[in-house]
Parts: sequence; C-alpha cells; structure tokens
Amino acid sequence: MQHFIDLILPIPIQKTFTYSVTEAEYEFLKRGMRVAVSFGKTKMYTGLVFRIHQNPPELYEAKEILQILDEKPIVNEQQLKHWEWISNYYMCALGDVYRAALPSAFLLESETVIYKNQAFQNEEILDDEEFLIFEALQHQSQLTVFQISDILGKKKVLPIINELIQKAAIYIKEEIYEQYKPKLVKYVRLSAQYNDESYLEPLLEELSRAKKQREAVLSYFQLTTSKKPIKAKDLEEKSEVSAAVIKALVDKEIFEFYHIQTDRISYQGDTNALKELNEYQEKALEEIKTSFEEKDVTLIHGITSSGKTEVYTKLIQEVLDSGKQVLFLLPEIALTTQIITRLQNYFGNQISVFHSKYSINERVEVWNNVLDYKPKAQIILGARSSIFLPFSNLGLIVVDEEHETSYKQFEPSPRYNARDAAIVLAHMHKSKILLGSATPSLESYFNAQENKYGFVELKRRFGNVQLPTIELVDIKEKHRKREMNGHFSDVLLKQIREALDEKEQVILFQNRRGFSPIVECKTCGVSPQCPNCDVSLTFHKFKNELRCHYCNYQRAMPNSCGACGSNQLDTKGFGTEQIELELKELFPDHVIGRMDLDTTRGKYGYQKIIGAFEAREIDILVGTQMLSKGLDFDNVSLVGILNADTMLNFPDFRAHERAFQLMVQVSGRAGRSQKRGRVMIQTYNPYHQILQQVSTTDYTAMYKEQLQDRWQFHYPPYYRLIKITLKHKDYQKVDAGINWMAKALQNIFHEHVLGPSAPAVSRIRNQYIKNLVVKIPPKQSLGKTKQQINKIKNTFQAVADFRPIRFIIDVDAY
Repeated sequence: MQHFIDLILPIPIQKTFTYSVTEAEYEFLKRGMRVAVSFGKTKMYTGLVFRIHQNPPELYEAKEILQILDEKPIVNEQQLKHWEWISNYYMCALGDVYRAALPSAFLLESETVIYKNQAFQNEEILDDEEFLIFEALQHQSQLTVFQISDILGKKKVLPIINELIQKAAIYIKEEIYEQYKPKLVKYVRLSAQYNDESYLEPLLEELSRAKKQREAVLSYFQLTTSKKPIKAKDLEEKSEVSAAVIKALVDKEIFEFYHIQTDRISYQGDTNALKELNEYQEKALEEIKTSFEEKDVTLIHGITSSGKTEVYTKLIQEVLDSGKQVLFLLPEIALTTQIITRLQNYFGNQISVFHSKYSINERVEVWNNVLDYKPKAQIILGARSSIFLPFSNLGLIVVDEEHETSYKQFEPSPRYNARDAAIVLAHMHKSKILLGSATPSLESYFNAQENKYGFVELKRRFGNVQLPTIELVDIKEKHRKREMNGHFSDVLLKQIREALDEKEQVILFQNRRGFSPIVECKTCGVSPQCPNCDVSLTFHKFKNELRCHYCNYQRAMPNSCGACGSNQLDTKGFGTEQIELELKELFPDHVIGRMDLDTTRGKYGYQKIIGAFEAREIDILVGTQMLSKGLDFDNVSLVGILNADTMLNFPDFRAHERAFQLMVQVSGRAGRSQKRGRVMIQTYNPYHQILQQVSTTDYTAMYKEQLQDRWQFHYPPYYRLIKITLKHKDYQKVDAGINWMAKALQNIFHEHVLGPSAPAVSRIRNQYIKNLVVKIPPKQSLGKTKQQINKIKNTFQAVADFRPIRFIIDVDAY
C-alpha cells in the first residue's frame, strides 16, 4: 500500500503538493509538522503537512520527502482552519498565508542566506557537522543552503541548520534589526569608602562651597530612606540639579553609577494590584460582560484618556483566572513599548510580546511558548502578525484602536485585515472579542448600530479631566497679516512658550517626514524625480540627500539644476525634519525630539524616544502619525497640528473619516492628567465641516454625514469592495491587460465596476500600475462574486501576452 502527504509550500500557488512517504513516516507524521522536500529541479523548501492519505496524484509522479523536521506539530488544527479561511476570504494562496504566519527561522529553503552570529562563543556544544559549517562561516561572510550541502557532501542539511539556529550560532538573512540588547537603567550609589558614617561629616564640609553638589548628596540621603535603588534621574529631580553635577560627584569618586537590566521579555519585580475603576469604568465593564452574554463581539467607544486600558486589564484578569489565554492586538509597534510596561506592572511574567522588530530567535521562542501553553505566554501583546500564533485555549481578544489602517496588510500577500481575521479567530475558539477606540471605524460603528455587535460607551475622561479645548487657526489670514514665523502662527508660538514656561511638554504633528517633499529650480521650475517611480524626491537635510519614499532610491542633493544648470534651488512644502530645525532656532534652550520612520529604524528606536519623552528629557516632540496612536503622556498640555489640509484633500473615499480620526487621536494626547489641555489646528480652510466636527469632537455628526455619502455613492459599509491591480514594467502591456479585464468584468458586474484608473503614484520601482474596483451590492453573494473573478483571472492568465503581468487581488481594499 502506498502512502502520501499533501504539503503546503511557502510559494504563491493556490494548491497543495503531494509527496510519497514510507509506512513508518506515514505512522509518525501528523498534520502541522514540517518536512524538508525538493521542489522542481534544484529547489529545497520546508513544507507543512496538510493532509495524510493513500491517494496517488493523477497528473504527476510523487517525489519522496527528504527529511522530517519536527518531533511534534508546530501548527495546530485551529490555525490550519483559520489559514484556510484567510486564503478563501482574501483570495490568496495558502502558501502565502503559511509564509506570513511562521517566523522565517521555521521556513528554511535553498535560497536562504546564512550568517555567523559574532556573539557566539560556545563552540564545544557543536557536533562535527555543525562545527564544519561554523568554521566555513569564519572564512566566508555568508553561505547559502546549497553551499552548505556541498561542504557536507549531503542533501539533508536543513535539520543541521535548524540546530545551529536554535543554538544561536548562526542567523539567517531576514535578521535586519539590532541584536537583542536588554534595556539598562542608570542608578547611583555612594562609593564604598563613604559607607562608614565617620566620613560623612568631612564630606559635607568638603562640599560646603559646591552648593549644588552638596544639595545632591543631601537629597541622596533623603532618598535612601525608601530602601530602594536610586535612579540617577530621580536624584536629579529630587535635588533639582543637572546630570553634569552628579557626573562631577562621580568623577570625584563620591558617587558611582551602576546599571540594572530591565529586560523587556522577562519581568523582574513585584506585580501591583489592578487599579480601582471609577464608577463610569465600572459601569462600562458591567455592560461589556452583559453584552458578551449575547454577542461575541463588542465595541467600546471610549473618548481619549477615558481609561479603556484599565477596563481591558480587569477583563483580562477574569479571563486568566478562568485558565484561558488572551491576545491583545495593537496597531503600532510604538504603542507596545508603552503598554508592555503598564501591563507588566499588573501581570508580570505572564506576558509575551510578538512583532517584527523582535529578532527571529525571540519570535521562535514566543511561538514555542504559546504552542506549549507556557505560563509566560498567557497574554500575548502584539501587532497584526500575532493573530497567526498557535493558540490552543484562547478566551479573549482585545483589539485596541480598532479603526487603525495599520491592521490592514497591503503588501505582500496575504492582504488581510487583522481586526476582521481576529473576529473569525475568536469565533473558531468560541472566545469573545472586544474592539476599542475613541474614533471607531465607520464599519464597526455601523455594525454596532445594526445590533450585530454589542456596544458600550465611556464618555468621561479618567479623573474627570475635561477634553482639551480645540482652536482652529486660519493660516491664510495669518499669512495675509504677516503673523507667521516660518510654519508657526503667532498664536501657536505664544502657546508653546507658555507651556514651556510652565515646564510642560508640547507635541507637534506633521504627517510628512523629511525636510521638504519637493526641490524646485527657481529658473526653469524642474524638480528632481525618482528614476524608478512617478514621484519627486524628498529632501532630507540631515544627510543632505534626496530620497524616494517609495523605493528608497537616494542621491546627494545637487548644487545646480539638472535641466538648466541654474544654482537657484528652492524647497517647497515641509516635513518633520524642517519643523525640528525651525524649533531648534526658535527655542535654543529646550530639547526638541523627532519621531518618524527615520528616527525609529532600530529595534529600540521607539523605546528610546518614548522613554526620553516620558522621562521629560524632551520638551517638544515633533512627529508623524505614530504619535496619534494611544500613547499616554501625563505632562503634555499642548498639541499643535501644523497643516490639517494635507489630510483632507486626498483622493480617497475614506479621507475625511481618516482625517477626523487622526486629528481627534492626536488631540487626545493633550491634557491627560489634571490640567485641561489645548489643541491648535492650523489650516487654510477653518470652515471645513470635518475640522468643525473635530473642534467639537463630534463623532456622531461625522458618522451620520459620512454614512450618507457612503450610501449615496455605494461604498462600505453598505457595499463590499474588491480591488484588482495590474503591475508590469511595460506600460502598453498593463494598459491592454486592464482594458481587457475591465470589459470582462463589466459584462458580468455592469455598472458596479469602477475604472480602469491609474493611482496617484502610477509607477513604483519601474512597475506601471493600473486599478479596477468591483463593488458588491448588499444582496449579492460574496462567494459567487469571488468565483466569477477567479474564473476571469484564470482566463486572463491563460493569454500568453498577459501572463507576465503581476495580478493582485485585494478584498476589502482601502
């Protein structure tokens, strides 16, 4: 009797592939185990067992597998079911879901590039074959799986590489972030010779002339009464001296610095009791529980700073007490750095964190902890990819800031929405899901109004702090009256000065990074363009270079115009870098920080900036939309939005909804403790209805108005959208392909096909882009529509001329 297995391979092909196995392998293998297989003439892949059966394939001779890589399944049944749903719903290959779901250390293949880990010292734990590979890497900076196969003179090398990864002797090419470094906090203590009290009198005498240093020493003794280690930062604040004074005491060998590791994966320290909820939070918590009795999904609409996180923690505690796991989804890695600390104070070592800024080894560790249901993986805190983890006993999913577009994956496939996929995941685990936001997405709010979801409101800020006052500043008028200083109106500068005088912090928001988006020749008007994309290059002053934000092409800033040779070049528009430099000139005595994609590249980029701002080392923080997502700073009294119009004038049916959400979220960073905050929004059009709604924080008015438009023009939440994109480096091919597609789709869907159209940036990385959108009316079957689109896609790809065109389907696009 022959035995076979069907494998999912990490390649973008819809079907599974059948391989033959021996009887012993057939008995041993289970669904969800990995096996190494050869594919095609030369390639090697890690396949995942999907089915075990005895039916030979009809169209080809089944190959044998090379080796089994696992002792037990690393992917469970519920995950496989969830993957199938994602593959069907988002019209993508199961192989794409498999590649996206597993940490890349699990997906070894023949093209994988292997590097030596420089930090590895422990060579005696390697066996002979492993040592051969490690030694080869001493002489070559990198090796491929093929080269290792040649060195060892054998085909079955994936398990050996796997072992080396687990022993941390090597790492593979996806490792692009800093190696794991624990976070160190600086503490201060008295030098050993001053521990004897008889030396203290002479010491204070000696410092009688250095008043600040004496003050620091006296404050140190006051702080020692708490019997806790003393942070250098706390001593500076207590004695009101600068870091330089404490450094001088260290140089005199009176004090000494030492560091304590506050590792972000394991937590040392006492856990605190959960905070007591106020009556409004208590009421919201009861309403959520009542809602969960009837509905699996509940939306909590809580205004900014109403204390939603505290409500979540109470719910999490109850789920943990019942012995189940919790998944806490966040849209932005920046947010995890703040919430980790808050949740660790309550739950200590029960938390694991999972997102792409962690190294491969750390992600594999978290995966295994969740798989084995370890105590340290009871709460998983993560960005969208954490929905793929191997949960076995999920009790609750919390989706914080559920309106965020960061939950939607756009490139590469699978183009899933983590919020929607999490709702399906919760349904499969028979668990509950809580969506939270101060500005819910129209779809979620609509579902709550239609009674599909439970709905709970939290209308009061924690501690009864009032919402910030929001003021619109007409910069057209200010320019006319010459009351602008650079990009700041006189009123905004006055408010910044007042806040700084009060020792409060300021956040300024400009949703564009770099110094200036356009460099233009004053003589002939030509601006440098990216050679690969249809966009002008952005000027980054710090490195004096022009950079494309789509393909990362960069070149030095030219001294003269490439078209006419004139040396009069002008910059148009402004980004965060320009604002930072202007502020440094205006406020030379204050510390200005910047938080955008350029300053948060490394693994700890976010943590360094957020930590410095929380510790009040930064007075003014300039940033892009990263700043808007749920961060909690208690000393911010003023938020400035420098140009609101760039968010409103966007060719997208969601532009107004997103602009409202972004501005309200940024505004919510102000006045979160005792004092009422202020928000200044600079705009050329203060009478725009969205800005008026932001100024009164009137979500309901925005919702009703946008809903009216969506009904009238056939957009979500009433109609579903499927976007079809064609890409190719030959414009003629793309144009012919999209016109053929449009006719084929219009024959079936008639007026519900929009396009063909070119997007605002119609060429990226030398690929021309054209789009079509299919709208699906409320009563039309989604499944049948997808079947028809798939049929047309197959016919399209059968035409020889169209075969090289890249065909992308995005379900629930935008």
